Amino acid sequence: MLKSLKIENFRCFPFFEMQQLGRLNLIVGTNNSGKTSILEALQLLLNTPFSFDFEILEQITTGRSEYVISDEDQDRNLVVRHLFYNHHIDIDSKFTISGKSFGDNQAELIVSIKNIKTHTDLVDQESLFLCVKRLISSMEVETPFKLSSAGMLSLKILRSATNNLNHSKSNIQFVNSSSLTAEKALDLFEDIVLTSEEELVIQALQIIEPQIKRIAPLIGKNGYKGTRGSFIVQTPENQRIPIGSMGDGMWRILGLALAIVNAKNGVLLVDEIDTGLHFTVMSDMWKMLWETAKRLNVQIFATTHSNDCWQSLADIANAENPSEDGITIHRIEKDKSKSIVFTERQIAIAAERNIEVR
Repeated sequence: MLKSLKIENFRCFPFFEMQQLGRLNLIVGTNNSGKTSILEALQLLLNTPFSFDFEILEQITTGRSEYVISDEDQDRNLVVRHLFYNHHIDIDSKFTISGKSFGDNQAELIVSIKNIKTHTDLVDQESLFLCVKRLISSMEVETPFKLSSAGMLSLKILRSATNNLNHSKSNIQFVNSSSLTAEKALDLFEDIVLTSEEELVIQALQIIEPQIKRIAPLIGKNGYKGTRGSFIVQTPENQRIPIGSMGDGMWRILGLALAIVNAKNGVLLVDEIDTGLHFTVMSDMWKMLWETAKRLNVQIFATTHSNDCWQSLADIANAENPSEDGITIHRIEKDKSKSIVFTERQIAIAAERNIEVR
């Protein structure tokens, strides 16, 4: 579990650090202050213990539409300069993301632009490469990706490296502001069918609709492939209702529950966690996440703009005994190199006195 994070030259941050990280960390701040970029930095740093999963680069850049389509072969080319501070790259440009755990173990990711000499057809030439270096304890691995003359990374090149990896189930789960796709939700549900975690998912749905008895995937000829109708729930009248018929909040809660139970001994990252949720269910949502995080050893990082969201978290913080792996709020301010940290006691006082923390 991380206790600190440091970011250099990534996205909007020339230098930024977060200290006093807890088990549950809510990140607040104005628009364009870098909240989502912090989640992306964590995803890049933590996604695989010893071999970097290059698919994460694709997810982060395409999720922000940071790519162009090649006229020649219709391949996507990732515009990697947007990952670097000021959206600019040159030879020797680099960004660094590092973190320290409670056991003082350190992990570091260095992504740099290098000019490397290559030998093809009896001709030596220099080309730009995006080099991804991963350092954990005494281990160091670097992988270079050739860039185009315009400094873009072909998705075909990136995917060829991804396909050569031995993929293992990831315990780093990212839920973005638009929630999980139906395909992702089905994959995560498959991993918890007929386990104790399946019951937890049902309990999470009951936060919004207490009468739900069961949930099941609907696939095959009766399924709604690629849509929220891929799941149905059962009511006391034994009706089978597509979960998509029950609103955005139900889909959001389902995504949060599926993600956290699949993040056992790992990390859950959630962008705009309050999306689709009415303020009356937020306290129960936080209670579900907090109790599950403690039981399954999950560290949570989430962002919000909502006053109701952080104040409902204060109810949970007020009931907890202060601890180094407890609940924190981190406020991000533009042009500041550190987050402003609110501990459990400070969160409770701020809510009681109606002090603004966002």
